[in-house]
Amino acid sequence: MFDLWRSGYIRSPLSHALEPGGLDPAKVVWLPAGDRSFQFVADPFGIERDGVVTVFVEAFDYRVRRGEIHYFQYDRNDVLIDQGVALAEPFHLSYPSLIEDGGELYMLPEGYKSGVLTLYRCVRFPDRWESVQTLLDVPAIDATVVRSGARWWMFYALPGPDDRAMRELHVAWADRLEGPWTAHAGNPVRTGAADSRPGGSAFEREGVLHLPVQDCSGAYGSRIRLLRIDSLGPDRFEATEVRRFEPDGFLDGFSDGLHTLSGTGGMTFIDVKSVNRSPLERYIRAQYKLRRLFRLNGPRSQRAKAA
Repeated sequence: MFDLWRSGYIRSPLSHALEPGGLDPAKVVWLPAGDRSFQFVADPFGIERDGVVTVFVEAFDYRVRRGEIHYFQYDRNDVLIDQGVALAEPFHLSYPSLIEDGGELYMLPEGYKSGVLTLYRCVRFPDRWESVQTLLDVPAIDATVVRSGARWWMFYALPGPDDRAMRELHVAWADRLEGPWTAHAGNPVRTGAADSRPGGSAFEREGVLHLPVQDCSGAYGSRIRLLRIDSLGPDRFEATEVRRFEPDGFLDGFSDGLHTLSGTGGMTFIDVKSVNRSPLERYIRAQYKLRRLFRLNGPRSQRAKAA
């Protein structure tokens, strides 16, 4: 079995998710499906500029098992007008959360296999980004950054045994986006697979901060729970669940999960999951293993051993 994801957007502010019917399946514009046998796009974050909606996603291919950040652009009539690669690294990338600060646009993708959390600045929108700062010297997962009050706050997970990334919520804070960042005194501030791993953009509604988190209690990314942050400081954290979003009814055949709820301005972005079986699965796994074997034993590896 393997997961396939579809991503889409709604022309409605993320804060409307708190209202009844705030996520209307009939209003979702779905990004193109890849080859459904082995490719998907997930973790959508986006922005609207000059009438063009740009959606950044993790693009994953089971044959290579290394995600890249791709973009899809839509005009005012929700017609796809461009797509391409926004950011690729030698390591896996996902969760391309966006941050605006001081007139600059930044991306904070997950790249936990690099061992650190790196901030990227947009040099040319939407397809050129440069690394500008290591924010954390730990492999933070699904890092979600928001400015609330006088400080910047980061919510993230950490890898570890027994699915640690799915059952612990960590927090850090800083006076400036570039840092230095300080870990919360109570980390992990929340535990449990049902409502700990970040799942999209933190946002304020009527001055109150809210954070989407993934419910991984039954399976990875089963649904989104929305937390209201009741108390937040360098040494305090309290939160209450206020909404729950199920994947049912959004897209036929994709009712097995929903693990991203993000947004900026008047836009909201979501993804939904389908758990699949395919006769090609063994073939795809074999392709990946052969590619990995070649990389480990190819000419470069031989030269490295000789040196």
